[in-house]
Amino acid sequence: MGNSDGCKTCEMTRQRRLGNAPLWDDVYQAKFWDVVHAYNSALPGWLVLVLHRHIESVDELTEHEAAELGILIRRVSLSLKLVLGCIKTYVIQFAEARQHPHAHFHIVPRMVDQPDDRRSARIMGYLGVSQEGSVGEERMNEICTEIRMSLLSIESGVDRAEGI
Repeated sequence: MGNSDGCKTCEMTRQRRLGNAPLWDDVYQAKFWDVVHAYNSALPGWLVLVLHRHIESVDELTEHEAAELGILIRRVSLSLKLVLGCIKTYVIQFAEARQHPHAHFHIVPRMVDQPDDRRSARIMGYLGVSQEGSVGEERMNEICTEIRMSLLSIESGVDRAEGI
C-alpha cells in the first residue's frame, strides 16, 4: 500500500467525511466508495468512483471493496444513461497523477454524438482542462443532483426486490 501523504484524493475524501465538500464532490457515498464529478473535465457527467481508503493498485482491494465496485460501476453507468442519455460508459483506471496516486475509477459517458476524435482512449482529451474549459460548478451540481436521485432510486428498487 502506498503513502497517503500529499494525496489530493485523500484530502478530498477527508473533506467529504467532514461534510465540507461541494455537491459535485459528494454525489453519493457507499460503504467503501464515493461517487464524485471530475472537477477538471470538459465533459458533463464525467464521474469518478473513489475508494475511501488509500491504495494505489487494484490488487490491494478487499473482496468486499471489489464487489461493491462492480455494483457501483453498473449503477453509475445506468444512472448516466438515464440522466444524460449516453449510449454506454467507458471505465478507466490509472491512478498515475502525482497528486492522485489513490486508486479511483473514471466512469465516462459516451454520448451518441461523441466526436470521432473523442472516442475510445481519445476521450482523455476532455480531462485535465483549464478551469475556463471545464464544466461549470452549476452544471456539475445539476447533473450530480439527478445522478444522486437516480442512484438512490436504483438502490431502493434493488432493496425492495430483494426484500431488504
